[in-house]
Amino acid sequence: MAIAAKMNQFIEKSSWIRKMFEEGARLKKIHGEDKVFDFSLGNPNVPPPAVVREKLIELAQSDEPGMHAYMSNAGLLSTRSAMSTYFCREFCISMAHEQVVVTCGAAGGLNIIFKALLDPGDEVLCPAPYFVEYGFYADNHGGVLKSVPTLPDFQLNLDLIENGIGPHTKIVLINSPNNPTGQVYPEESIARLGQILEKKSGEFGHVIYLVADEPYRKIVYDDCQVPCVFQHYTNSLITSSYSKELSLPGERIGFVAVGPFIDEAPKTMEALTLANRILGFVNAPAFMQRLVVSLQGVCVDVEIYKRKRDRLVSALKGFGYELTVPRGAFYLFAKTPLADDVRFVLLLQEENILCVPGSGFAGPGHMRIAYCVDDWVIEGALPGFERAIKRSKAIQERH
Repeated sequence: MAIAAKMNQFIEKSSWIRKMFEEGARLKKIHGEDKVFDFSLGNPNVPPPAVVREKLIELAQSDEPGMHAYMSNAGLLSTRSAMSTYFCREFCISMAHEQVVVTCGAAGGLNIIFKALLDPGDEVLCPAPYFVEYGFYADNHGGVLKSVPTLPDFQLNLDLIENGIGPHTKIVLINSPNNPTGQVYPEESIARLGQILEKKSGEFGHVIYLVADEPYRKIVYDDCQVPCVFQHYTNSLITSSYSKELSLPGERIGFVAVGPFIDEAPKTMEALTLANRILGFVNAPAFMQRLVVSLQGVCVDVEIYKRKRDRLVSALKGFGYELTVPRGAFYLFAKTPLADDVRFVLLLQEENILCVPGSGFAGPGHMRIAYCVDDWVIEGALPGFERAIKRSKAIQERH
C-alpha cells in the first residue's frame, strides 16, 4: 500500500462531519439546494461585523513596507501586544505579550501545545463528548487521548476526571463552550478542577497541564459567562481563534496564551514558538495578524444565533425530542429517538436533513445539529424532524 498504514486506519474512522457534509453536496445535486437541510458543518453563517470589512479594505490599500514579510514565529509584536492587553482587561490578570503565540487557528494552537508538552505515551484526558479531531491531534505528537463521560447534562463529571488522571496524564483538555454539546462549564467546576490538578500533580510528581480550547468563548447566551482557567490553576494554557466571534473560519487566525505564572514559562514559550515553525505553520498569516490588532473584543451579533437556537429547541421539544438547551456555541446535541444514532441520522437523511451522529464525538445515542444556518434551513427541516421521530416510534413498536 502506498500510503502509511496509520493514515489508512485514520481514513477509515475519519470525521463523520465531513462525511455528512459531502453527502449533503451529493443530495443537493439531486434535489436542489433549497430542498436539502444541512446541519452537518459548524460553518458560521452570521456575517462578520462591518468593521471587519472596513479594516480589510484599509489594510489592502496600505503601502506599508514589509506587510507580507516573514516575522517572529510567535507573531507580530503589535498583534501579541494587542492580545495581551485585551486579556489583561478581559480576564483581570497581569499578562505580557511574551506569553502569547499567534497561531493558525485554534487547531494550530492545540497542535503546537501538544508538540511542546507531550512525550511519547503521555496521555491527554478530556471529557466526552468531544471534538472529533482531538484524538488525531494527540496522536500527531505521540500522545494518547483518553476520555471520561460527562454528567447527563454534559457538565463535567469531576469525580470521573479525578479518577481518570493517572501517572501518564500530562494534559487535561477542556472545551467550553463545548463542541458538540454547547455546554459551558461554570466557575465552581473550573475552580474544583484546578484543585484536583494541583493534588494530582503533587501525587504523581510532575506537572499536569490544563488546556482550555475556547474558540466559542464569545458565543454564549442568557448572560452566561465563561470563566478564565488562569484564575483557578497556575499551569494552564488557552487556545482560541477568531473563527467564530468574527466569522472568519477560513482565515485561520488564532492564538495560544500561557498562564502568567506557569512553571518554566520562558522554556514553555520557546517550545511553543519552535513548534509553530517546525510543524510547518511558520507563522500565522501576516495579513490576518494585522487585521485583528484593532478588533480585540469585537464580535458578531450573538442574538442571531440565540434566535435560531430558541426556534429549534422549541420545535424539537414540541415534537418529543430530548435535549439539553445549549448555553453557548451553535450546536444542539439532542438524544436520538433510536438508541442507534447512526440509524436515526440515516432516517433524517431520507428527509433530506443532514445531522452528525453523536458516535463521531464519543457521544453515542445523540446527534449534533449545527444551527449556524439560514433560517429557511431550520424552517424547511422541521416537518422532516417531526416525520422522522414518528417513524422512529413506529420502528420501536415493531420491535
